[in-house]
Amino acid sequence: MARRDTDPYAAFNFKLELGGITQGAFSECSGLSVEADVIEDRDGTEKPLSVRKQPGLFKYTNVTLKRGITKDKALFDWLKKGIDGDVDRKDTVSIVVNDEKGSEAVRWNLLQAFPNKWTGPDLKAAGGTELAVESIEFVCEAVEWA
Repeated sequence: MARRDTDPYAAFNFKLELGGITQGAFSECSGLSVEADVIEDRDGTEKPLSVRKQPGLFKYTNVTLKRGITKDKALFDWLKKGIDGDVDRKDTVSIVVNDEKGSEAVRWNLLQAFPNKWTGPDLKAAGGTELAVESIEFVCEAVEWA
């Protein structure tokens, strides 16, 4: 059956791009969201006795990506630059969802992004069969659906 525009995409088929270069596949992505503060206001002479609600500042949450750890430490090195005092903001960090054929279907661009947290794997010797998983968290000033 042919894909319809209303058919959802699989949640497991995505990748991270930095400056248009794929940085590998990840097993999990969380935190893609935006929310507005709500300002409540009321003029004392207004009726009924209820508040007006207005949008305040919009906030973009941090985005966390997880993957099996490999020898590729480029994302850790990017964070290390910030630790050393040289925060390297990227104009665009992209989360790209692919369709069943591997073609780009949906893209979110994280603008002015930089890593603020890296978490290494939990390691267990006794009876462990899980992959060693690392996570990297990004801060951004805006998210656009490209």
